[in-house]
Amino acid sequence: MEYQVKLEKFEGPLDLLLNLIEKRKLHINDIALAEITDDYLSYLENFNEFPIGQAAHFILIASTLVLIKSRSLLPTLTLTEEEKGDIEELERRLREYQRVKALSAHVNGLFGSRRIFNQPYGIHITPVFSPTRKVTMEILLWHVKGLLASLPKKEMIPQTLIKKVVSIEETISQLADRIKSDLTLRFGDFAQLGKTERINVVVSFLALLELFKRGIVSVRQDRHFADITIEGKQS
Repeated sequence: MEYQVKLEKFEGPLDLLLNLIEKRKLHINDIALAEITDDYLSYLENFNEFPIGQAAHFILIASTLVLIKSRSLLPTLTLTEEEKGDIEELERRLREYQRVKALSAHVNGLFGSRRIFNQPYGIHITPVFSPTRKVTMEILLWHVKGLLASLPKKEMIPQTLIKKVVSIEETISQLADRIKSDLTLRFGDFAQLGKTERINVVVSFLALLELFKRGIVSVRQDRHFADITIEGKQS
């Protein structure tokens, strides 16, 4: 989609506008360059991706039109050496652009509607392992060992089995229920001393202390290291 200039005195491609002005068939002062610029910016909003090629082409032509209009409005304007260099560079680029455009028309005339395509597939070549004499079995073996050594090693992640431990809240509830039904209970029977893991015994003892603290049970131990007798208190 080529950008089309739409003005009161001209409508068509930007290249044609420049051509008419250079051939003095259209006066530069009759062209509103600001209006063209605003219209082109609106035109760019129709693209999903910014058209770099088209934008560069527009800037080149628009810069040339600005240069022509500046010289027309200010014929006696004195330029610095840097400004003169910029103008000469702009004129050089414009001449190159015009030359390329003329050549493209010539190429299009030679080939017409014919299209030239690269060969999609090259010559099929079957790969063959053909090393030089410098490649020996020792060298190949050395490289293979180096390749194997560089491969990432499989790391063994240690696995840990987590056993479920009865919570202290559950143990308190169990001990309270036993006291309600049996009234008197030995701690060794409740904690299953010698039959369960140490952590369960510790949790059972903590549950006993909590019930004693709440005043729900009373405890008695007849001698050191003897079993603890648990009795429920009547409310």
